[in-house]
Amino acid sequence: MIPMNTVIKTIEVIGTFAFALSGIIEARKKGMDIVGVYAVAMITAFGGGTLRDFILDRHPLFWVEHYWYPVIFLALSLLGGFITKQVTEHGKAMSLVLLLDALGLGLFSATGASLAHAAGLHPFIAVLLGVTTGVFGGVLRDIICNEIPAVFQRTELYATCAFAGAWCYLAVMQATGNDVLAAIVCISVTFVLRMLAIRYKIRLPI
Repeated sequence: MIPMNTVIKTIEVIGTFAFALSGIIEARKKGMDIVGVYAVAMITAFGGGTLRDFILDRHPLFWVEHYWYPVIFLALSLLGGFITKQVTEHGKAMSLVLLLDALGLGLFSATGASLAHAAGLHPFIAVLLGVTTGVFGGVLRDIICNEIPAVFQRTELYATCAFAGAWCYLAVMQATGNDVLAAIVCISVTFVLRMLAIRYKIRLPI
């Protein structure tokens, strides 16, 4: 069986890159220069995980420990103009951005719920920490880009998808004790719910 530590690190890498790309695209669309693009990319990618690590008292922070994250994101930010042009001019590329964002949401929700559960926190707090890990970077991104955070608007389900996915993580862990399976279920549920919400314009009734 694959060690959970390896799974978490793999999930973190994929989710971090997914969110960083979304931050680069939004910053470029707002006309920011390279400094702004890099800052937004970093905040979007690391915001949720950094808050999670502070709450759980995990040191060093995951992106400080893995210094190559900021280095690679600087390179991606320098290519931001080309990336944004390709994304905004092609509908399929925009769909890819939504896919990446939904994947990142699921990935980070899984890591947050997993680490909180491993720390022995109450299940409801573990779920909330999973949601926070998944959405907080996007909240900061939208605030910096002078937008009302999408998660707070009455749009297609977003945080709700992470909430459901995190509960699924805990349910599978309780039933099987298999943390790898629980993470896969969490990611899958979150991702599928988000895609369905986008496809069918599903919103909360209130």
